[in-house]
Amino acid sequence: MAGALVLVGTPIGNLGDLTPRAVEELARADVVCCEDSRRTGRLLAHAGIRARELLVVNDHNESRQVEGILLRLARGQRVAVV
Repeated sequence: MAGALVLVGTPIGNLGDLTPRAVEELARADVVCCEDSRRTGRLLAHAGIRARELLVVNDHNESRQVEGILLRLARGQRVAVV
């Protein structure tokens, strides 16, 4: 089974602007990649989503995280990027 990499647009400012499709994709994800786990955690809590896993990917660790993300996709996981 092939994995899926899903790019999820998130609102700037008003959390109420999160779309139903974004909520659906975040809820389905095996892992949510984000730049800041605190902000993304608040967004998920607002939407009533309990993420299976949050993975911080930013300028400081991006090159180290890419291989692991590719392995997850190869194993059939659904990876959401916010």
